[in-house]
Amino acid sequence: MISLLVVGSIVLAIILGYKTRINIGLFAIAFAYLIGCFGMGLSPTAIIKMWPLKIFFIIFSVSLFYSFATINGTLEKLAEHLMYRCRNVPHLLPYAIFATSTLISGLGAGYYTVLAFMAPITLLLCQRTGMSMIIGAMSVSYGALAGANFMSSQSGIIFQGIMMNVGISTEQAFINSIGIFISTAIIPVLVITSLIFFTKHRHNMQHSAFNIEVPTPFTREQKTTLWLTIIMMALVLLAPIAHLIAPHNDTIAFINSKMNIGLIASLFSVIALLLKLGDERKAIASLPWGTLIMICGVGMLISVAIKAGTINLLASWIGTSIPSYLVPVAFGVVAAFMSLFASTLGVVTPALFPIVPSIAQSLSIDPMMLFICIIVGAQATAISPFSSGGSLILGACPNEKSRSKLFPQLLFRAAPIGFIAALTYNLVITFAI
Repeated sequence: MISLLVVGSIVLAIILGYKTRINIGLFAIAFAYLIGCFGMGLSPTAIIKMWPLKIFFIIFSVSLFYSFATINGTLEKLAEHLMYRCRNVPHLLPYAIFATSTLISGLGAGYYTVLAFMAPITLLLCQRTGMSMIIGAMSVSYGALAGANFMSSQSGIIFQGIMMNVGISTEQAFINSIGIFISTAIIPVLVITSLIFFTKHRHNMQHSAFNIEVPTPFTREQKTTLWLTIIMMALVLLAPIAHLIAPHNDTIAFINSKMNIGLIASLFSVIALLLKLGDERKAIASLPWGTLIMICGVGMLISVAIKAGTINLLASWIGTSIPSYLVPVAFGVVAAFMSLFASTLGVVTPALFPIVPSIAQSLSIDPMMLFICIIVGAQATAISPFSSGGSLILGACPNEKSRSKLFPQLLFRAAPIGFIAALTYNLVITFAI
């Protein structure tokens, strides 16, 4: 009975968040308190301890450092320079949009930040060049997602944190995140290539000519910010990669054991402030507080579900009701459906990742396969106008007319194309590996 109540509360939190536009995490915290304390007899202190402090600290610290690149204009300037480079090959513009979005997102801007300033640029280019808004929207969304999934970027860090919370080792979580990043980088290239060369896009843009003004040079602060970002990414990535290559080297093992991306990012934030690369108050104000509340709030409710045995019950049902060879694909389909209306980071991964270890163990499936299928499925429909990503793209439309035109295209063309591509990919890796 309690398990059914917990599942119902998760669904209700998503519905209420969507209908009222109030952060889903706040509803999740309320339900965690009511069900945990009054339905299960837990103490208020026990409920408060379910706040995922480790994940919160990592997201907070990393986002704080990367916010300097946003507020001092480094990322926007980088986008301008990269777009300027491709002005002579207009029909390949979607690749440039995808690559630019991936790079900037991978440098730490995160999915929502990249969409916030790349989506308006992309839709403006669609108007000026005749490029399909569907191709433009999918290129920028796919790029922002793929880059954010990079091991040292926002989503990649969140995925690793949730994996470690459900019992996956730090080393294995890092390896899993590499698999997720590679998968979510391959699919967009295949989809964009198909849209460019097997639709009217290439013909429409073959003789297109558009002008992009020569961007101004990087300032001293922006150059320093870029170098700091590259150094931090190198520190975060080199130690675990070196440990994977030479697991028995004591020196590398010692250094790797002292690496923590949250603490490293905090150190680099102090360096950025000492170098006056941005205003402290603006940096803190630009943090993704809504995402933090959503992830941690849903995390509390999921912890209540684990305590109630709901996760084990759900894992047992999946293990006995679905053929084992279809379980990864089924996870991808469920994640895709959830992502039509809810956030991948805030809802889908906190809800589905905890089920993976027990399912993988009982059915002898590689957990990485399940994690990849979940993210591939979830991000396939992130462009839906009902999801946070799609709504940001709609909000970037220059006028109501283009917004009304783009809405059905995102819902009935972009989301289905993404879903079919993800389903195909998940089927291939399920039966091929």
